[in-house]
Amino acid sequence: MEQQNQPLQDRVILVTGALEGIGRAVAMAAAEAGATVVLSAIDEHELDPVYDAIEAAGHPQPAILPIDPEAATADDYIAVANILGDTFGRLDGLAHCAAFTPYLSRIDDYDAEDWERVLKVNLTAPFMLTQACLPLLRAAPDPSVVFTSDRVGQTGKAYWGAFAAAKFGLEGLMQVLAEETSEAGQIRVNSIDPGVVRCTMRATLYPGEDPMQHPAPESVVEPYLRLLGPAGRGINGQRIQAQPTA
Repeated sequence: MEQQNQPLQDRVILVTGALEGIGRAVAMAAAEAGATVVLSAIDEHELDPVYDAIEAAGHPQPAILPIDPEAATADDYIAVANILGDTFGRLDGLAHCAAFTPYLSRIDDYDAEDWERVLKVNLTAPFMLTQACLPLLRAAPDPSVVFTSDRVGQTGKAYWGAFAAAKFGLEGLMQVLAEETSEAGQIRVNSIDPGVVRCTMRATLYPGEDPMQHPAPESVVEPYLRLLGPAGRGINGQRIQAQPTA
């Protein structure tokens, strides 16, 4: 039984985009909650500081599993799932926190290659990783998949281009998968709109903005932990707001 202060004890949780921002915050919080966290980003060496911070805090030893969402193929994701299966035998939670968009632009001016890159990182990669990991999730007693949504994935806003389109698609993917898994009643599938937080992507898109006006990524981790843990049982196919809407 999970300890009161460690609701993710003995769970294996894969977190994408764990290098910084929401992904790092979720990974650190999940480890503190008792999970064995599998850290994923493009470069495994860049994840060393996150790995070291988890170990220094005395949390369960994490693992590092690099994935390049721009370049990875379906076979690469199957290889990733095989590594997870050989190492852990199951996957209790999958938190999709990786996100990418290079700029804000009118549709008139949006570069076609950038459009494809943004769709691949924010929509196709989560689909392929989730699909590859479904057998491992089904091998867990209480598995959960959490997609990271965005406000522009619910109401389209000018200049958000491919990122908005991808997040709309991610919401559809979440709902479809939630319906497909609902009969078995095993895998829970939901999404979280974290709202605007301080992160590298926000600073890149709004370089003139004071980043301190936005909350830290750590302020939005609670719904991730809730959905990934026993408190999320019975919640399926839902879009959760991490911050109050304006």
